Amino acid sequence: MAFRNTLKTAVLLGAIGGLFILLGSMFGGVGGATIGLLIALVITGGSYWFSDRLAVRAAHAVEVSVAEAPDLHAMVGELSSRAGLPMPRVYISPSPQPNAFATGRSPAHSAVAVTEGLLQQCPPAEVRAVLAHEMAHIRNRDILIGSIAAAIATAISFLANMAMFAGLFGGSSDEDEGPSGASMLLMAILAPIAAGLLQMAVSRSREFEADRVGSVISGDPRALAAALRRLDQVSQRSPMDIAPSQASAWIVNPLTGRRQDLSRLFMTHPPVEERIARLEQLAMAGA
Repeated sequence: MAFRNTLKTAVLLGAIGGLFILLGSMFGGVGGATIGLLIALVITGGSYWFSDRLAVRAAHAVEVSVAEAPDLHAMVGELSSRAGLPMPRVYISPSPQPNAFATGRSPAHSAVAVTEGLLQQCPPAEVRAVLAHEMAHIRNRDILIGSIAAAIATAISFLANMAMFAGLFGGSSDEDEGPSGASMLLMAILAPIAAGLLQMAVSRSREFEADRVGSVISGDPRALAAALRRLDQVSQRSPMDIAPSQASAWIVNPLTGRRQDLSRLFMTHPPVEERIARLEQLAMAGA
């Protein structure tokens, strides 16, 4: 699984680089392609080195010390030891919605973040099960590809906004070599769809595997099933205030309650009911 995700990351970065080169060539031939290559290098390099900071910043999370959160640190330390992982950095987000995510470019440079809502609304067994799920993401090296996908989706959304602005207020004339206003508007429409498909492709299957491995780490699949049920119900009533491009990082989609959010068209997570059913099967098999 770890090798497969590393290969996926390399393919993803290569594909994104090619996309930006193609887009650059649309704006100015060889010169535009060169600019696109430079932009691709900046975005892919930044995604690798700084994607964890983007995820933490999007969640408004703050790193906490052992003295500030002794019980949380003890739980993370116990689970990381059971998973055979180094101790990740620990963050708390002020969001009242119970949720959590893991991020980082490798197990040695990883972090887990939980919301205040998770600590306040879930019993310790469910918090532990959620953290075990995040440890599974770290062990499977899902965190790098997920963080890169989120960072790239953010960049694509930015480009879409730029294209929309250019299409509405400019665009090339018939004599120009650059793209027309109509093509810019088309790109502005298609770019967010591409970002959604990208995240859907890299996120959905990994959640099932993280549920399975997390249940092995915690030894309590029923607690994770109960936590997923609780988190999904609360997210329906109280969506989180984060960018859609960051939604795939969390254990359940934090934007589920946004009825007008276009990200609902491209589910970054498998249905919670199906995840719960699989966990209950694991519990029965281990009974």
